[in-house]
Amino acid sequence: MSTERRQGAFYTDRYRNVFREIGKSEAEIAARVEETWTKLFVGGEDTRIYYEAGDDMGYLLDTGNHDVRTEGMSYGMMMAVQLDRRDVFDRIWKWTRTYMYMTEGENAGYFAWSCNPDGSKRSRGPAPDGEEYFAMALLFASHRWGDGPAPFDYGKQARDLLRTCLHKGEDGIGHPMWNPDNKLIKFVPNCEFTDPSYHLPHFYELFALWAYPEDRAFWREAAEASRAYLRTACHPVTGLAPEYAYYDGTPNDERGYGKFFSDAYRVAANIGLDYEWFRADEWQPGAANRIQAFFADKPADDYRRYTIEGEPLEEKSLHPVGLLATNAMASLAADGPNAMACVQLLWDTPVRTGERRYYDNCLYLFAILALSGNYRIWKPSNGTVR
Repeated sequence: MSTERRQGAFYTDRYRNVFREIGKSEAEIAARVEETWTKLFVGGEDTRIYYEAGDDMGYLLDTGNHDVRTEGMSYGMMMAVQLDRRDVFDRIWKWTRTYMYMTEGENAGYFAWSCNPDGSKRSRGPAPDGEEYFAMALLFASHRWGDGPAPFDYGKQARDLLRTCLHKGEDGIGHPMWNPDNKLIKFVPNCEFTDPSYHLPHFYELFALWAYPEDRAFWREAAEASRAYLRTACHPVTGLAPEYAYYDGTPNDERGYGKFFSDAYRVAANIGLDYEWFRADEWQPGAANRIQAFFADKPADDYRRYTIEGEPLEEKSLHPVGLLATNAMASLAADGPNAMACVQLLWDTPVRTGERRYYDNCLYLFAILALSGNYRIWKPSNGTVR
């Protein structure tokens, strides 16, 4: 284990507060974290994305598409566990388990990626980015709060889900969410290409510690495979990745998703958090620098869809606040001249209001948590030996 890697927060339990590095006080930072949570979860109708349902459930609404997605539900659970809001976490998880979990058909054991707010399913297919966030949030909940009766036996729920993600289809029914040969996450289980923004090696490192023992070796390999994959998917000059890509890293543009657009914004954030937690890949600071340099001269109100080579296209960004938030979160890895400017831009930008606010504000809150040192690894109470 290199000395540099041992400096990651997993090993030191120290998390950077980058807002302090741009001169903000502890009081200002704590107020911004609380204010952001309040606006998204209990605020007015122009900012909130979380809604209670009945006595003991709740959901995050995609306000642009008027549905409930595993993406948002798993994000909400991660936000809640990071901020010690077990009440909200349990409401979201119960809604998810009640309405989104599939018990029959080729996708039994996964979660329907899109439902109506009344709980009826819009889709019978899953989206793997939801499953990986569900599993990580549940493991953190188990370690932070302890397990309760089903479905709040968080640790078992997470381990069972991870086992399904890897072994689905071994009985001839359905498909796994990770390719068993190259260890790369799929865009959806029944296809053989991927989405670079789904690659979360920092989660897989932890799955390798806390999944069922027979699956841990796979997750160790998946972490290394995803780090190597991102080096091929991110353009060597701009740092941009496409929304969909083939296993060799080249853009998959069969349906127009081979460009840098909404999904791909998350790559910068993922690089930043992986570097903060593990410092396992010294390619990451350069990649973060390149992404930030590409956007340094572009005003947020003119962000667009781009080719990964950096050619601007006519369509403007649907989620400019989300993009500037993920670029700021990349500062956890970046060491170039634009790092602090990206953080300052986030600080100076309010949460998004209006119909399209959901995705932007999810990415915004994650960036606020990460850059304030509040996006943390929650270990078992007896610690973890690696």
